Amino acid sequence: MARSIVFALLMVAAAATAAVAASWNFDREKSELAPAGFYVTAGQWKVKADPTAPSKPNVLAQIARSSLDTYNVVLIADSSYKNVDLSVKMRPVAGLSEQGGGVVWRALDGRNYYLASYNPLSGEFLLYKVQNFGRIQLGRAQTGSFAGWRTIRVVMTGDHIEGYLDGRKYLDARDGSFPEAGRIGLWTRGDSLTYFDDLSAGAH
Repeated sequence: MARSIVFALLMVAAAATAAVAASWNFDREKSELAPAGFYVTAGQWKVKADPTAPSKPNVLAQIARSSLDTYNVVLIADSSYKNVDLSVKMRPVAGLSEQGGGVVWRALDGRNYYLASYNPLSGEFLLYKVQNFGRIQLGRAQTGSFAGWRTIRVVMTGDHIEGYLDGRKYLDARDGSFPEAGRIGLWTRGDSLTYFDDLSAGAH
């Protein structure tokens, strides 16, 4: 009995540790497929080689040329974070009506989540809650348009959200629409062709 209790406690501790911090650089994933453990709710998400990748050789690319009202979302199936420190490196590649992308967290599904995104066409860093596909803006900052890799980071504790672009804090807001733990993932809109690398998350 004592041995089984110890084993159960070790399993709980291991699970807690796994939930505290995780990272994905896509370098051991099969090319032209979605990464293991990720599930696509919309868009076409595939691992691709990119010589500019911050951690070579691979990135996760969203390559669908969707209509402007489509939110291309991929979620990590077994992720569960409430208070979270979440970051990703992102490179906008192409898009006529929309470019860029961002991170989602506390996601209930592909329709309901928090979102922080950068759009180089408008030069804006934006914070939203998405409810049944409807975006409600929580924050907006004019950051300028930049080519190449950008780093998006979000820290959420309770109902307090802070958003950083390339290490500089631009967004600060409070919202309690999604108070429980949820999945994390990545997002683009419409015809944005976007590459992502070095996704990481930790409990905060």
